[in-house]
Formats: sequence, C-alpha cells, structure tokens
Amino acid sequence: MNINAQGFHGPLAPNSRRKSKYAPRTVPVSETGEALTTSAMIASLDAEGRDTVAAPFGHALVELAKTRDDIVGLTADLAKYTDLHVFAQAYPDRFYQMGMAEQVMISAAAGLAREGFVPFATTYAVFASRRAYDFIVMAIAEEALPVKIVCALPGLTTGYGPSHQATEDLAIFRGMPGLTIIDPCDATEIAQAVPAIAAHPGPVYMRLLRGKVPDVLSRYGYQFEVGKAKLIRDGKDVLFVSTGFMTMRTLDAAEALAKDGVDAAVLHVPTIKPLDTETIVAEASKGGRLVVTAENHTVVGGLGEAVAATLMRAGVHVPFRQVGLPDEFLDAGALPTLHNQYGISVAGVTAAVKGWL
Repeated sequence: MNINAQGFHGPLAPNSRRKSKYAPRTVPVSETGEALTTSAMIASLDAEGRDTVAAPFGHALVELAKTRDDIVGLTADLAKYTDLHVFAQAYPDRFYQMGMAEQVMISAAAGLAREGFVPFATTYAVFASRRAYDFIVMAIAEEALPVKIVCALPGLTTGYGPSHQATEDLAIFRGMPGLTIIDPCDATEIAQAVPAIAAHPGPVYMRLLRGKVPDVLSRYGYQFEVGKAKLIRDGKDVLFVSTGFMTMRTLDAAEALAKDGVDAAVLHVPTIKPLDTETIVAEASKGGRLVVTAENHTVVGGLGEAVAATLMRAGVHVPFRQVGLPDEFLDAGALPTLHNQYGISVAGVTAAVKGWL
C-alpha cells in the first residue's frame, strides 16, 4: 500500500494507473489459475450480518406525505432505482415521471416550488451534478427555492465505471451558494433526514443509499440534525471525521484497531455544507490525536479538504490524513473488489491508520 504526501492511500498513487477506457482489461487469476471474475451488479455495503431496511427514503417520503399535502416527487426515469417508486405507488397523483431529461426535471421542480410545493427530485448523482448543474444554479439555488435533490449512486456505490460513479459530486456542489449538502450514513439517518430537509427552507442536495440499506446508527441513539456533526464514539489516539457510509467503515475500523490497542473516536459529519466547524474544531483540539477524514468521494474538494481548511483557519495544528478515492476515473467491477482496490474498505482504512501511527 502506497501513501503519498497528501495522505491518499490506495494501491497506487493518483494518476499512476491512468489508461485508455478502450484498453483491454486483464482478468485477475487465483493461485490455481482460475479467473477471478467480478460483476458490477454486486453492490455490497458490508450489509451481511447487519440489519437492513428496504427503501428507507421511499418509505420516509410516504410517511411525510401523509401529513403534508405539499410534498411531491419527480424523477428522471429512475423511480425504481432511487426508491421513489414507493412514493409513486402511494401517491400517484403527486408523482411526476419526467423521462430521461434531468434538466427538464429540475426546471419543473423549480416551477412546482414557486407554486408552494416542496418537490423531491431524484436521479443519479452523476446526472444531477454534471448534466443539470446550471439548471440547479439558475432555477433553484439563485432563487433559494425549497427543492430537495436526492441522488442515488454517489461516489463509489456502483461498479459501472466513470459514467455512473459520482466521485466528484461534493466538490462540484460545495461551491454553489445557498445549497445545503447532506451525505447520510445509513437507513436510520436517511429516514430521519427526509422530514428534516423538507422542513429546511432552502434547496438541498442529498446523497442516497438505496435498496436494502444497512442500519448502523440506531444502536447509538442517533438523531440527525441539519448542519450538525455528532460524536458517535470517543477515543484518545485517533479521531475519524467521516461522512456517508464511510462512517459505517470507520466504526468497524475503530473496533478492529481496538484489538491492537488503538483507541479511535468517530465524529460523523452528515452535513457537508454548511459544515459544523465548531464541533470539528472542538474535537480536533482535544489532545494530540491523529485526525483522519474518511469519505466516499475523491480526495479533491470534499470533506477532507473542507476539514483541513477549517482546522488551518482555526489555528489547530494536528497530524492529518485523508481516506478517500483517488483523483482519477475509477475502474468498473464488483463493489467489494473496488472498495478494497481503492482503500475504502474496513481493512483498507485499518491498515492505513496503522501505517500512519
């Protein structure tokens, strides 16, 4: 495992694996010469052995709509793949299928918001961030309209390669004025975040874990609040500052590190913008702990750089490292394989921290 000066960890340093998208791929083989094939359809978030909740976003939106007749849902031909089909079945007269036209969907959501509705618009994160960005700026963010953009396949949660892997969506959206950005950890947080972002007065971009989503935070008595980071676990040697499903990974890594006598804390940061700088600075200022940010996003422009800038501005000087995806277009394949390859598995996080201590 290589570690560069920026704290990126993974099998190779950024840009050293660059190849043509049309170059032939080599198939890895086992010690016995068997082809080790993987499938992009495998979409594990280490849910085996954990409790899971099916379609937490869709069900939470249905529950919210029972008490609020201003809630509407729109999708760009992806209701089934963003769990909005649950809402569509419950409230067909409040559901809008916009087809494969993300820019039209965003414009329609803005129009509905102007008429007093609170639209939840769903698509894949790559299409919202890359394809509909200007429409979100001009039609929604500049006007501070209460449109909630909820997007599946954030970061490395699909094996279908760069066309579907939104590894840079946080970096793209962090610079947009007035946009609140949420990266929930699990099913518990998604269910809690839906009514919270609906009550939030302005536009929101929320990353979405869909399908059977692990339930992790309920055992900690967790309660989501927009703009608030929460200390899930305390420790004296390492402070993980994590977001999204990487909080699942850092909690597991903390358990693994404890077996080797390393005491790790986990600070969960579901709101990327506005960042809870007060809590981050307070926790990072406690003792001489190694601070490690962990995110399902490129190391460029996401949580890691936001935390580093926050600590520098506050004059907090501590050992600092990043766990995240490299600044490159990623491979296609099965998620467990890719997560190991790019260092965001539990084993990868644990090994990296041991190397840094």
